[in-house]
Amino acid sequence: MTERQIDLEHALQLLQSTLHEEIPITRSFGLLVDSYDQGRLTLKAPLAPNINDKGTVFAGTLNAVATLAGWSLLWLILREHNLTGKIIIQDSAIQYLKSVAGDFTASCRKPDQLERLLMTFQRKGRARVELAVEIREAGSTAVTFTGRYVIDRRI
Repeated sequence: MTERQIDLEHALQLLQSTLHEEIPITRSFGLLVDSYDQGRLTLKAPLAPNINDKGTVFAGTLNAVATLAGWSLLWLILREHNLTGKIIIQDSAIQYLKSVAGDFTASCRKPDQLERLLMTFQRKGRARVELAVEIREAGSTAVTFTGRYVIDRRI
């Protein structure tokens, strides 16, 4: 294992701990950090603790997990660049394309304008970015989510 792989593995473990300690409901969701590869962060969660009366995942859980995928990606980006700041969801839109009846993943890719985001944040102490999240179950897209996040050093 290279030093970069060890650092990444440590960062993912720290993210998992941060999610469970700072956002306790993630424990109830059974939310796990699955992978971070080629700029894409993937979280996963099981059906069982998130089931509703129809035998599918509760829509509120899907929304929360999508929001957390974007939040978690920004948390990793800040860490990768040795920056600190609070991450806040400002607004979002979600489309439920089909019911989720099993374990699922939520993936978020680094934004194309990452360098601009980082420069703005370093210069002003605050920056906004829009992130897209995709929730998949059994190999197909079930939910799409777009969220605008604010990172703020001053809070």
